[in-house]
Amino acid sequence: MSLSVDVYVPRAEGGIEVLDVPPESSDVAGWERWRTEVWGSEPVRSLGARFFPRLATEDLTVAPDEVSDFLAECDLLRTHLARIADHMTAEAGTASRKSHAEHADDVSRRLDNIVNAARRALGVRGGVIIW
Repeated sequence: MSLSVDVYVPRAEGGIEVLDVPPESSDVAGWERWRTEVWGSEPVRSLGARFFPRLATEDLTVAPDEVSDFLAECDLLRTHLARIADHMTAEAGTASRKSHAEHADDVSRRLDNIVNAARRALGVRGGVIIW
């Protein structure tokens, strides 16, 4: 199973409305195991990330007024892709299948999808959910 990233808008009567993913976009945010192996991993937490580590224990909901801060955290992770890929390469069960460069590319592509969703959220005054 995989994690999905979606844009939502709050409803006036309460709750949220999850918007459709545009045809030119992808909602893939990583594999389910990435909750702990990547987004909630020690390298990500040690960067001071406050959004992504929540995925280790729950779905991540980024409120509309937090999306700009979330985008900054995405940029922070992108600048430390090598460190995150180092951790992934060392994880049991993944080292034999993918190289460091492949892990870095995988995380980069998922970050692209997440950033794309966050930018769409800004455009509609919505939030982001990764689940």
